[in-house]
Amino acid sequence: MDYTISKHAQKEMDRRGISLEVVNGIVGNPGQIVEEYGQKKAYQSLIDFGPDGKYLVRVIVNDSVIPIVVVTVYRTSKVNKYWRDL
Repeated sequence: MDYTISKHAQKEMDRRGISLEVVNGIVGNPGQIVEEYGQKKAYQSLIDFGPDGKYLVRVIVNDSVIPIVVVTVYRTSKVNKYWRDL
């Protein structure tokens, strides 16, 4: 999938230790897509970070534009808060 990463998102990826490979995987094949505020959606998947454990990685995107824009990226242990039963 064609997309761009905002400067803010790149900074957060670097700061939070989330690789481009992880973001590529989630944008290309998300475990789930959840509606967020405004034009934003959360593309999210459970990712194993090895010794750190499994986390839900949320890639917040604006997919109403072409190419889609990754707005921010973060990981959280609060899976129950964000994962939606379909």
